[in-house]
Amino acid sequence: MTDAAAAAASSNTATAAPEMLSWDSKSRRVVMLYVPLACFLLILLFPFYWMTVTAFKPNAELYDYATHNPFWISSPTLDHIRHLLFNTSYPHWLWTTMLVSIAATFLSLLSSTLAAYAIQRLRFRGSQYVGLAIYLAYLVPPSILFIPLATMVVRLGLFDTPFALILTYPTFLVPFCTWLLIGYFKSIPYELEECALIDGASRLQILRQITLPLAIPGLISAGIFSFTLSWNEFIYALAFIQSSENKTVPVAILTELVTGDVYQWGALMAGSLLGSLPVAIFYSFFVDYYVSSLTGAVKE
Repeated sequence: MTDAAAAAASSNTATAAPEMLSWDSKSRRVVMLYVPLACFLLILLFPFYWMTVTAFKPNAELYDYATHNPFWISSPTLDHIRHLLFNTSYPHWLWTTMLVSIAATFLSLLSSTLAAYAIQRLRFRGSQYVGLAIYLAYLVPPSILFIPLATMVVRLGLFDTPFALILTYPTFLVPFCTWLLIGYFKSIPYELEECALIDGASRLQILRQITLPLAIPGLISAGIFSFTLSWNEFIYALAFIQSSENKTVPVAILTELVTGDVYQWGALMAGSLLGSLPVAIFYSFFVDYYVSSLTGAVKE
């Protein structure tokens, strides 16, 4: 009986051990992964939730937290969005921002692609130092660069025009995009280009027909970065644009919707919400390419 009882106890212990290990693994996973992830998502998404709630909340609820819940809407309204679209120049601000962002992104990608390919593939003397110098230019603060750039913009007669932003935004977009594409071009096998050179292809044909199709994830990643920074840029847009109709969304909603010390919080949050939607939609279409470019994936 004693041996049988010991065997039974040993069997129960052996059965309970995997269950305890499984429980410890699940609890550790919850504590180490899901709880920090939930906190991160809460901190990250709460400003967007607050912006959305404020955009659809009437002024009676917006300024009376004593009787209304600040985190919820009792009577949603579209008055702030209606005021923004029909009583201000917001549609024109949005169009100007879109034009500047697309044009600056195109110029930056074109310049960065040619520069990154030349530095990484042509293998001229000092190419590594040239790439390092281009990236170091990205580290220069825009608050220092906009002073000499303002002088050039005025002398060229581009002040208070969208072309002032289209031509100055690449000064901080090209360095980072070039550095990003250099790293991505490095992951593409060089033997593919050598075979094309043996077959008589030119460098331009190799770039257009071999390298660029393989580098699409990297190009999309650089494009997302350039478009997002151009859309949200504030310092250059504030310094180089003066008239109300030519302002971009980040500058216009702050300078045109604030009169003295009166903040039109509903219109401000509605403008921020509508201004963030194009970037979110643009990013959602290419998120897979963006992730693959960060992992250095190469299309086979």
